[in-house]
Amino acid sequence: MGNNLQESTWCGQFGRDYTDRCTFGPEELDELYTNRFGISCMELNNRFLAGLGLENKRVLEVGCNVGNQLRVLQKMGFTKLYGIELQEYAVEKSKSLTKGINIIQGMADDIPFKDGYFNMVFTNGVLIHISPDNINRVLDEIYRCTEEYIWGFEYYADEYVEVNYRGNDSLLWKTNFSKLYLDRFPSLELVKEEKFKYLDNDNVDTMFLLRKKK
Repeated sequence: MGNNLQESTWCGQFGRDYTDRCTFGPEELDELYTNRFGISCMELNNRFLAGLGLENKRVLEVGCNVGNQLRVLQKMGFTKLYGIELQEYAVEKSKSLTKGINIIQGMADDIPFKDGYFNMVFTNGVLIHISPDNINRVLDEIYRCTEEYIWGFEYYADEYVEVNYRGNDSLLWKTNFSKLYLDRFPSLELVKEEKFKYLDNDNVDTMFLLRKKK
C-alpha cells in the first residue's frame, strides 16, 4: 500500500487477526449485510451488476483478503474471478476456501496485470485503508487495469476524515471515493451510486459503479 506502517500492520498479527475475524461464507456475508443494512450482500450486488453481462468476463477484486466477496460473485454466476491481496496469510487461507478463483499476493498500488486486462475491477472496504498520500497511485492502478467498469463499496464521508481503527491511527479513512475517481479521470462516468446507512448507528457506506466512456 506504499506505506511501511500500513504494510507491516496488515501483514503482521493485526492483519492475521482481521482475516480470522472476517472470514465469511456467502450465506454468512448475506446475513451480515442484512443485519447491517437491511439488504443481503447478493441482493445489493445484483442491484448494481445485473444486466451488465460480466458473468463470463474477467473481474478483479483488489484487496480481496480470503475471497469473501468473490465467493458471493461466484455463487451469482461469475466465472472468471481474480483477486490480489497484500497479506500472505490471507492468500494461503483462501486456497482452502475457494475453488476456481485465482487469488494471488499483490499490491494495490502495483497491480501485477497488464493494462485493460479486466472488464471490471472492484474494491470492497479497501480504499478506506489506503493512506491519502497513496490513494491516487491505487486509483491509477485500478483505472489502468480495467477495460470498462470500476465498482466500489466503501465507507462514506463528504470530506477526507481519519477514523481511529481498533485503537490505531493511520489505518482507516472515510471520504467520497467515487468523487475521487471522477475528479481524477475525466473519461469516467457515474453509472449508479447509492448510500446505505447502518441500521444501528449513523455510519454510511456508499456503493458506486463507474464506467469508462466509449
